[in-house]
Amino acid sequence: MNYRHIYHAGNFADVLKHSILARIILYLQRKDRGFRVIDTHAGPGLYDLGSDQAGKTGEWRSGVGRILDFAFDEPTTGLLSPYLSAIRACNPDGEMKWYPGSPKLARLLLRRQDRLSAVELHPHDAKELTRLFDGDFQVRVTQLDGWLALGSHVPPKEKRGLVLVDPPFEKPGEFDRMVDGLARAHRRWPSGIYCLWYPIKQNAEIDVFHNKLKTLDIPKILCANMRVCDPKDRTGLVGSGLVVVNPPYVLEEELEVLLPALTQRLAQSDTASYELFWIASEAAMEF
Repeated sequence: MNYRHIYHAGNFADVLKHSILARIILYLQRKDRGFRVIDTHAGPGLYDLGSDQAGKTGEWRSGVGRILDFAFDEPTTGLLSPYLSAIRACNPDGEMKWYPGSPKLARLLLRRQDRLSAVELHPHDAKELTRLFDGDFQVRVTQLDGWLALGSHVPPKEKRGLVLVDPPFEKPGEFDRMVDGLARAHRRWPSGIYCLWYPIKQNAEIDVFHNKLKTLDIPKILCANMRVCDPKDRTGLVGSGLVVVNPPYVLEEELEVLLPALTQRLAQSDTASYELFWIASEAAMEF
């Protein structure tokens, strides 16, 4: 499965991933001490929705396009506000032209004491990423295989923060690499927050992935899945999920509000559904 970001920028999977990313960043800011966001598969950082690639699918229209100006209830609106405010900052004239990838979104939310490490292997994307953050002392861009970054970039000197692992799923074996990479990184930095994004195409491969995560004996792993399409009618991406290791203690409660609201609004089938459950659970700790 090829999930190169530009073709899918702003789609339902990005909405799930980036709204949760924003909530975690806001949680980390409850303390004055700085933290670091490490994005292992950063992409170019900012996506032109008018490009040929994005225009080929137009997936943002059934993703962020459905929620940007929608009147959610007050609790949902509050939880989505940081994410949607960042998108509006990229489109100051009010027309949806640009979608911020995870590194740009994170950067827009950071305080002066916080830092971002953006890792990208693809030469063109790494060049675009470097250009995007040129002169920004709070951002370090590295052209490197993101799987290697899980060994070389943790723990950060701040000893606080999160790692986003969002591979393009262009090659087979990405789920196994994700499990192995998490195991390696968690040994080096057990208190870090790790967010692992994945596409949902077949339930069986997701079950295998979750079962392998259970074998790692990591005490706190929360999982959020959202399926917006009927797998009987679609052979490609039907949903996406995010595994969060060491989730903030408020995240489960927040997702109990966000997931049903987003699923209802982003549904492309009457079979749309969501799941929120613990792969491994202990009382979540503060960071």
